[in-house]
Amino acid sequence: MRFGYDGTGFAGWARQPGLRTVEGEIRSGLVRLGLARSLEATDLSVASRTDRGVSARGNALALTSEVPAAALLRALNGLSPEIWFTHLAEVPEGFRPRAAAERRYRYWERRADRVPEGWEPAARALSGRLDARSFGRGLPASGPTWWDVSSVAPALEGGWLVVDVRARAFVWGMVRKLVAALREVEAGALSIPRLREAIEGRERLSLPMAEPERLVLWETRYPIAWTTERAEWTARQERVFLSARIRSAAREEILHRIWEDAGRPA
Repeated sequence: MRFGYDGTGFAGWARQPGLRTVEGEIRSGLVRLGLARSLEATDLSVASRTDRGVSARGNALALTSEVPAAALLRALNGLSPEIWFTHLAEVPEGFRPRAAAERRYRYWERRADRVPEGWEPAARALSGRLDARSFGRGLPASGPTWWDVSSVAPALEGGWLVVDVRARAFVWGMVRKLVAALREVEAGALSIPRLREAIEGRERLSLPMAEPERLVLWETRYPIAWTTERAEWTARQERVFLSARIRSAAREEILHRIWEDAGRPA
């Protein structure tokens, strides 16, 4: 199943005691709707385990169910209004969602005029084979960990600079560190020659992590055809989604007014 979620209210994908997570909501919802006997009874596997605050438009998961496809898709869209299921395909037993042909992430940077000088050369340098030790977390430091990144492509969309990153798979935190590297080059804190040294495994960079809330798992691609598609949003999903957009727009306007008014006498 292709599914998405607004990640701002979740502590990531994976279940954690005492925390609200996407996996926890799905598993408890399956039990509540009678689609699973217990939290552990369902064979559930996911393509990408996103971090706290990261959203998804096109993640994918597999589960075993005897419910007909269209009815299952309708039922899944009743699990949580912040999680939506859009497409379904029947797959053979043993299908592994993690073995995707390609994953595509998008990161939103606020830019009013043009792509800043330095983003495109740095993005081209990061497209291809690189030593992931400077661009991921939890990797051994003993030697290079070679990784293939299909493309890193910044482009203007309205008032935003959107960074589109594609690869078959990513190491933990990789997209957020790639964005951090682009920022460092733009700011003049990291030169293209030093960036290339890190890419080629001759230097180890200490990069921060870009904010998770601007990151979206945009698509997960497989060599299969989706056979069932959701007809429409549920009324509850529409209400929650619209409410979230209104809250976000109101918050932006409030902060703008406060900023503009800062320092002025009462």
